[in-house]
Amino acid sequence: MRLATASVLLFAALGAATSASAASYGGELQGFEYPYPRQAHALESQGQALSMAYMDVRPPGQGNGRTAVLMHGKNFCGPTWEDTIEVLVGAGWRVIAPDQIGFCGSSKPRGYQFSFAQLAANTRSLLEALGVERPVLIGHSMGGMLATRYALQYPDAVARLVLVNPIGLEDWQAEGVPYATIDALAEGERRTTAGTIKAYQQKFYYDGKWAPRYDRWVDMLAGMYAGPDAEIVAWNQAQTSEMVFTQPVVHEFPFLRVPTVLMIGGKDRTAPGANRAAPELAARLGDYPLLGRRAAEAIPQARLVAFPALGHSPQVEAPDTFHPALLEVLAEP
Repeated sequence: MRLATASVLLFAALGAATSASAASYGGELQGFEYPYPRQAHALESQGQALSMAYMDVRPPGQGNGRTAVLMHGKNFCGPTWEDTIEVLVGAGWRVIAPDQIGFCGSSKPRGYQFSFAQLAANTRSLLEALGVERPVLIGHSMGGMLATRYALQYPDAVARLVLVNPIGLEDWQAEGVPYATIDALAEGERRTTAGTIKAYQQKFYYDGKWAPRYDRWVDMLAGMYAGPDAEIVAWNQAQTSEMVFTQPVVHEFPFLRVPTVLMIGGKDRTAPGANRAAPELAARLGDYPLLGRRAAEAIPQARLVAFPALGHSPQVEAPDTFHPALLEVLAEP
């Protein structure tokens, strides 16, 4: 009887684990619980009526009168900033965390020309609608490329730029990484699973390590690929992968006119397209300690904050280390 009961419990546990790892979400993350109320900004873009999801979290009372806009990476969403939002709001900040068009809770248009300039214009539309004039932009991963483009495009509308392990600190195409068509990229995206997402992040983001708290963010992404809108999710992801590869911002760093801080995890080895590169080239791509120093030298009066023991997502990997450093940066005049 005890053996039978143990077997039943074992199979129940395995079934629960299988169910948890096989989450299915809609193409706009329907079914996924956002950490704060999810809102929608309606906009017209490229002849289409689109919806941009965002969280707008305000501190109790008067706060400090300042606003931070959090820009997510390509393999991330607004909700991935959950801990950062809590810390900033606790320090008196108003925090706006949008999902960019083509990502997460926002519209997935089929016929859309993705560019960082367009995504910056979309974000500008949202901030104008919310009455936000000169926020601090905090961009992580691909969001760092977008925040840079935004600051170049609207320099008088940015108080400060904080780049957290931004990709695009090197021009992969100029380095010799072969181009991949959107069709080829889409084929790869259609093979995405929770397992492939975890393997990629573990290898490139977390220096081969893993913690259970990362599983929620794998589940968030994998659920869209497993859901009813998987095809358009994969297609938009292919389009934005091509955007990241072909629209570098690194060459324009010297033209930035806003105070800029780079916050770099030294164990990061993220290099989109490295899987297509020759082994000797792939081995030297994504050297974030070197890339961070070069970027700080290229950006006028930039400051570099290094986390030598952390990877691509220091705000997720080590929030107790990252957030005090972020608050210190934001407290500077």
